[in-house]
Formats: sequence, structure tokens, C-alpha cells
Amino acid sequence: MSSPAARRCLCDHGPACGAGGARPALVQKSRSHQQFAGRMQSSMRGRGLTFEELRDYLPGDDIRSIDWRVTARTNKPVVRVYSEEKERPALVVVDQRINMFFGSRRAMKSVTAAEAAMLCAWRILGSGDRVGGFVFNDTTIDEVRPHRSREAVITFADRIARQNGSLNAAFKGTPAPASLDTVLQRVSDIAHHDHLVLVISDFDGHSTTTRETLLQLSTRNDVICILVYDPFLLDLPKSADIVVSGGSLQAELPLKQADIRQSIDRFARDRGRELRAWQRELGLSMLPVSTAEETAPQLRRLLKQSAWRQRRR
Repeated sequence: MSSPAARRCLCDHGPACGAGGARPALVQKSRSHQQFAGRMQSSMRGRGLTFEELRDYLPGDDIRSIDWRVTARTNKPVVRVYSEEKERPALVVVDQRINMFFGSRRAMKSVTAAEAAMLCAWRILGSGDRVGGFVFNDTTIDEVRPHRSREAVITFADRIARQNGSLNAAFKGTPAPASLDTVLQRVSDIAHHDHLVLVISDFDGHSTTTRETLLQLSTRNDVICILVYDPFLLDLPKSADIVVSGGSLQAELPLKQADIRQSIDRFARDRGRELRAWQRELGLSMLPVSTAEETAPQLRRLLKQSAWRQRRR
């Protein structure tokens, strides 16, 4: 991807750009079970902003919530129930390290990550919340503080485009797997509570520190991890050898040999299972997004499934 790919969602369609239909909705942990990124309905009940329902008076209810007109009409005490509306700032974390500069079909992982980030950012802004985030590579972390404006989203897109445009096959730097933990710690320093945090990465270089930081974040915020992957390693060719390059170095993979294919396949699947297990162990969403398919339809489908799982809890 270069700059145009990061800006693919910056046309006049705004938050709906690239979707071709219903926009993706982001997950929240609230009793209302509504799935949207934006002003979030609190689980607290009281004299809030939005009228929710009338119900019979129960011992312990605030007498100020009694609807006296309905009570007089029905000859039994009835209270008005409100749901409080709370702001939920969002931080979108986008991985643009050299490990993301890979793709066997349709798009590089870095492009898919950028597309997912912009779809989510526009959706959040369209719901009325502040949005910002971090874009990081092997040497640099760019931060955009959350704001409720188109300018903030466009600035965020420019940061993504700039870092993505610097990715190339002639990369001569040193890969920095630990930068994932560094940026997550920066997020933790900001997102003290009631934030929506989206981490979009292939999670290369993840460690126990990664896991613990995400656990800490998820106890105070809503966390969604979007796992960007290329399906090549899950469906290796059986009739040819291939040459892979990491920039300055090349290696030949003799895929005709069954043991080599099985070793690579086992590594890829074990890694995927480990990351997806975080969803169960840490109570956060881990959504796998493939580079081989269009990003927007995948996000809609995965977020819908995630919402259904939350309603089952």
C-alpha cells in the first residue's frame, strides 16, 4: 500500500466508505446489548439522559422517579427508568512494522490493517465519539490524540499512509518485535478506564508482557484485537519450492518435502490457536481478518458474531 490505500476510506462517504452496505458496528460491554461504536448506554439506571421504560415501583426505587400521572391512572405506583449516556473515547492501534509487509494475494497485511483502522475510525466518529490512536513501525510511534472531528481522522490516516509508504522490500533496519509491547504500554498510560481500544496487528513478537498488558487494559476498557493474517501458510503449495525474502536475505523453502510443509503448517496453526485462546482467557475479542478477502465484509461479519457472543454471556 502507499498513501492512496490508507486514504481509501477518506472519500465523501465518510464512515460508510468501503462498506458497500451496512457499516461495521463495534462491541461494547453494556446491559443494553446494543452493538455500536459511540455513545454507550450505561448499565447504571437512574435519572439520566434517555427515557427507557415504565415499570412497576419496587422497594428501594427512588421516589423521585415515580411517574405520578401514570400512577394516578393505573392506581399503582409506576416509575420511569432512564439510561445514562456516557462518552467512550476510542484508541486505534495500527501495526506497520516490516513483518506486516507481506501478502500472497489481494493485499499486504499492512494494507489490510490500514483499511480496518480507517473503517473503524470513521465508524466511531460517525457515532459521535472522540477517536485517535497510535501508528507504529520498527522505529517510530506516531500518536494522534482522540478528537471528535474529521480533521483528527484525516490526520490519523496521514500517519498510517506515511508509515505504510516507507515499507519496502529493501528494508535494511532491524525488526523490532518488542515495539508491540512498547506501544501497548503507551496505550495503557492513556486509557485508564472507559475507552474503546482496537489493536490491529499480526501480533508478531507477542509475549507474556503483551498478554498481561492486554489483560490490564481489558479490565478497565473494551478491547478488540483484530488479528491480520495471510492464508498462505495455512495452504502451502505441494508441488514447488519457493524462495522467500526478508529484504537483504533470501531463503529457499523446499515445499515438496512433506516434513517441511508440516512443520510450517504446524507453526502457523499453533500460533493462531494461541492468539485466539486469548479471547477465552482474557475475555476480549480476537477477530481474524484475512488479507485475501475484502476487509469491510469481514469486519461486519466478525463484529456481528462478536455481538452475538456477548449477548450469550
